[in-house]
Amino acid sequence: MNVTVEELSSIKKKLIVEIPAEQVSTEIEKAYRKIAKNATVKGFRKGKVPRRILEQQYAPRMEDDVVGSLINDSLYKAMIENKLNPVSQPQIVDSAKLENGKVFTYEAEVEIRPEVVAQGYSGLKLEKEKFAFDESVVEERLTQLSESRSSLEVTSRKKAREGDTVIIDFEGFIDGAAFENGTAKDYQLELGTGSFIPGFEGQIVGMKREEEREVEVIFPENYGSKDLAGKPAKFKVVLSEIKEKVTPKPNDDLAKEVGFDGLKELKDRIREDSIREQTERVENQMQEQMMDLLVGANEFEVPEGMVQSQLEHLKQNFTQRLQSQGMSLEMLGMNDEGFAAAYREMADKQVRGELILESIATQEEIRVEDTEIDAKIEELAQQSNAPVEQVKSYFANPQAKEGLVAQILHEKVVAFLVDKAEVTEVEPVVEEPVTDAEQAEEKEG
Repeated sequence: MNVTVEELSSIKKKLIVEIPAEQVSTEIEKAYRKIAKNATVKGFRKGKVPRRILEQQYAPRMEDDVVGSLINDSLYKAMIENKLNPVSQPQIVDSAKLENGKVFTYEAEVEIRPEVVAQGYSGLKLEKEKFAFDESVVEERLTQLSESRSSLEVTSRKKAREGDTVIIDFEGFIDGAAFENGTAKDYQLELGTGSFIPGFEGQIVGMKREEEREVEVIFPENYGSKDLAGKPAKFKVVLSEIKEKVTPKPNDDLAKEVGFDGLKELKDRIREDSIREQTERVENQMQEQMMDLLVGANEFEVPEGMVQSQLEHLKQNFTQRLQSQGMSLEMLGMNDEGFAAAYREMADKQVRGELILESIATQEEIRVEDTEIDAKIEELAQQSNAPVEQVKSYFANPQAKEGLVAQILHEKVVAFLVDKAEVTEVEPVVEEPVTDAEQAEEKEG
């Protein structure tokens, strides 16, 4: 095998691979023997079809098999011999016609990692938001936790009020005639949510059990059903039950329900988690500045394959978050192409940033020690409230361990850069509420 490497750019190489004539002939013979075993040709028994007939009827199949085999057997060997480490699937861009007894030549383009020599990373000027923990966050989180464990219970009150959930039967009429899908039995409606036709819920407030009431509404002009849009309607409504939301008090009982010894321990965990989250937010903001400066100071080509791989990673994470909320890309009016257009710049920047950090790690001889891996595993176990041995078992997987090492190295390089940077603490930016006049101007603009 003879291989010639041409440099198309700093990140793309072309391999011109020549396969010896003897190997081509051997592969052709092998392919025809394999085809002959199962070839079915009228007038001949299976396995007894003459070679000239096989060549007449099965030449295209033989050529596909042989070309595929020759390329598969030689391409990665050629890259290894020429010390080319591809970052995406190599692309076959040209190949000669396959001929028995003649050299077979093909061309492949390969994307490789750029050789980055990082510069301008010492003495970065960064701003860091001052952080002071607000204890009111603990009470807010406790309230949210209590509300998340609320339940609906039948109330002893006689009249429905906003915030209650009522069970109703209703029948709708337009111009005195019942309309399609305008009737329901035992319909559950939370008053005050605005989830029903505008004006409907407000007229249910004050109703008693078993009371019948006529409710008048006008369907919105943009209502989903064109037959109903913009039309006035009357509903006969009978209220059968009133339920109210009962929220448990934030006390020791609630704390024990969620796995803590008491309210104090629950508050301590909420405080600890909140401080960590807000500290991470501040650190992430500063790191975002850092990455902008580093990317701006280091220009180099980035392989398209690496950008596409990062885009796919971003899309998977985004899709998983949406699914956890019962949503999808389609519900946001976005498809794969739309996501790629919206997030390509972010993916490109993230790839550039990681390549620069890796380069700095090499240049500054920053490495990850075994003791640091053990410490990180213990930290992750504590954060997830999982046994250390269980977390260790997970990271025994080579791929998972590789990801963990990359994360630790990233953190070490960032810490190194922050230590070398000029960091100025700044007051948090307080967003002022938008006035009605400003909202009107924005709409007009």
